[in-house]
Amino acid sequence: MTAAIIDGKAFAATLRARVGELATAFEAKAGRKAGLAVVLVGEDPASQVYVRSKGKSTLEAGMNSFEHKLPADTSEADLLAVVEALNADVAVDGILVQLPLPKHIDEQKVIAAINPDKDVDGFHVTNAGRLAVGQPGFVPCTPLGCLMLLKDRLGDLSGLDAVVIGRSNIVGKPMAQLLISESCTVTVAHSRTKDLADVVRRADIVVAAVGRPEMVKGDWIKPGATVIDVGINRVPGAEAGKTRLVGDVDYASAAAVASAITPVPGGVGPMTIAVLLRNTLVAAYRNAGLVLAADAV
Repeated sequence: MTAAIIDGKAFAATLRARVGELATAFEAKAGRKAGLAVVLVGEDPASQVYVRSKGKSTLEAGMNSFEHKLPADTSEADLLAVVEALNADVAVDGILVQLPLPKHIDEQKVIAAINPDKDVDGFHVTNAGRLAVGQPGFVPCTPLGCLMLLKDRLGDLSGLDAVVIGRSNIVGKPMAQLLISESCTVTVAHSRTKDLADVVRRADIVVAAVGRPEMVKGDWIKPGATVIDVGINRVPGAEAGKTRLVGDVDYASAAAVASAITPVPGGVGPMTIAVLLRNTLVAAYRNAGLVLAADAV
């Protein structure tokens, strides 16, 4: 058996096109464009790339992009003042503060300052609580993207046995909550789980988000399982001085056993920005008091 490839790049392109259509409809109804504000503190190279990509994608979707680039020595008080101004700005529907922040700034304090109804990253404790109890809110983009890929591939997930490897607030925990909401039986495993391979081996769905290159081997995978690999790890390439991207799953061995698997790159990665645009659109409709059908995007 060779696993079918779950093409996150193609799914994300379709989602972004749908967001673009609905953003145009929003502008016609609200008399303004939906708006996403991204705040970058410092000059971390990876963060700069992410922010540029998010800004470009926001504009391509027909929404306004507001970028606030602050020096690395910006005080916590000054950053919080920027967040408060964005909370009050009716042109801004979504606020994203790019992480990581410089060490002298308390990330949790900054996240807590964002209006939960503009928290399109889904990191605010209010949105985490909404997810836990099944109320409408914003879900972190990566796990929501994973769920979209799973439902597109499998349809109804109810009754399936799912294992999430990783327990971060950004991926692992919200992923588990989303799968519970789809009536899966969910196990959250991690680096300290005893007999981890045996735990994973019983799963119909495996979501690997542990941050360890190619840790999950093919003999950990139940034949016919669906594998979602969230990991993005740089490892030495075949040529000296070169690197290559790999996931948390040993792709070659897992693809020989699974029924479907996400590649790295081209699987989960493209979904993250697409879902960020989706969350911003949903925020815009809610903030403007407009109705957006639950299944619209």
